Amino acid sequence: MDLFDTAITGQHGTPVTTRPGPGAPLAVRMRPSALDEVTGQSHLLVPGSPLRRLVEPADESARRAAPGSVILWGPPGVGKTTLAYLVATSSGRRFVELSAVTAGVKDVRQVIEDARRRLATGGEETVLFIDEVHRFSKTQQDALLPSVENRWVTLVAATTENPSFSVNSPLLSRSLLLTLKPLGAEDVRALVRRAVTDERGLGGAVVLADDAEDQLVRMAGGDARKALTVLEAAAGAVLSDVPDDGAPDPGAAVTVDLAAVERAVDVAAVRYDRDGDQHYDVVSAFIKSIRGSDVDAALHYLARMIAAGEDPRFIARRLVISAAEDVGMADPSALQTAVAAAQAVQLIGMPEGRIVLAEAVVHLASAPKSNRAYAGIGAALEDVRAGRVGVVPAHLRDAHYAGAETIGHGKGYVYSHDQPHGVAAQQYLPDELVGRRYYEPTDRGYERQIAERLERVRALLSGEQGEQGVR
Repeated sequence: MDLFDTAITGQHGTPVTTRPGPGAPLAVRMRPSALDEVTGQSHLLVPGSPLRRLVEPADESARRAAPGSVILWGPPGVGKTTLAYLVATSSGRRFVELSAVTAGVKDVRQVIEDARRRLATGGEETVLFIDEVHRFSKTQQDALLPSVENRWVTLVAATTENPSFSVNSPLLSRSLLLTLKPLGAEDVRALVRRAVTDERGLGGAVVLADDAEDQLVRMAGGDARKALTVLEAAAGAVLSDVPDDGAPDPGAAVTVDLAAVERAVDVAAVRYDRDGDQHYDVVSAFIKSIRGSDVDAALHYLARMIAAGEDPRFIARRLVISAAEDVGMADPSALQTAVAAAQAVQLIGMPEGRIVLAEAVVHLASAPKSNRAYAGIGAALEDVRAGRVGVVPAHLRDAHYAGAETIGHGKGYVYSHDQPHGVAAQQYLPDELVGRRYYEPTDRGYERQIAERLERVRALLSGEQGEQGVR
């Protein structure tokens, strides 16, 4: 059965045909009509795989053994919608599509109730496809649970975001999660070549130059829809230049060259969704590049965030955290730079704020690194949470209130500023923690000086007077 021979149902139940006309987008016309045409997801299509059983059930028993709910997770343009269509059309089931952008709880319940009625009267099964399911609220996702549990519908949900963050746990636990991989360059190339020659696509009306094909594949970034959209725009541009006295014959197809492809799109769109999973990936790479002292990589990820419209205040906050956590006392001025950058961005805004952010990134990435202060407070908190606290030594307790001295508070306290080196040799930690060290400086940057000073200070605190004292 051809994919485009089966009727589907739109969001409000109006039957429409899936056979696209010549005016449909190229990416729609080239949508695979069989699993054999699906490119780049071979790990999901091996014989006996859950997806293949769902798309190609051999008999009724095989259909019952197939998954009742599937979540397709992957970046844009890798075939999530295509697989959803194949699930319905290959088995002759009714197909209903909802967009999480426009559908509400009422729409979901209406589709489910209609599917129940059809099953009760011996009608066909329903495949409910929900695109961008991560945009559904918790209430909307909860409304799907009964239909999934009772198999009133076969749910196929698509998302570009990590379902662990964007899909409710009850729905996720009842669904088979299939991860679609980004398409490789050769996968995109094969799809582009098919679109040029296939009658559903351009039907050989154009010839794609080698350098234009390379640029098209490169610009697509693994997104088949984007590659076909740019190809269609470039082909449309060169075909519109053909004189009105007639289109070229098959032996004189118009060439889509590199210039035509470059005219079709100014720059490749940034593959980054500031509300989605890629947001976390780019931010993570940004911080790890700073931590790893790779200035160029850090600036690259900064540019990606800026180009994608990320809130500059968010970027600045991450820089403040990085300065404290990763640079630390190896270069205390890094925190001053990060805080100043955050204030400056708030003051001047964008696009000039990008310069301030870049300066802060360069400072942090090129600075010596130490996380010893971060590790120190972590170790101290671990002791406190484990109950290793003890009582505050009596000589350190507050002696300002009436009657404090009579119970020994403050008795024996030595005022540090009265001591030769400004360090009073007395016990500060509770008895249970005497000798416990939380901060151990590195030998990098300014922390090398701190390490030398601490060695002398700790000798004084323990009663071992250092020859050079403390400066």
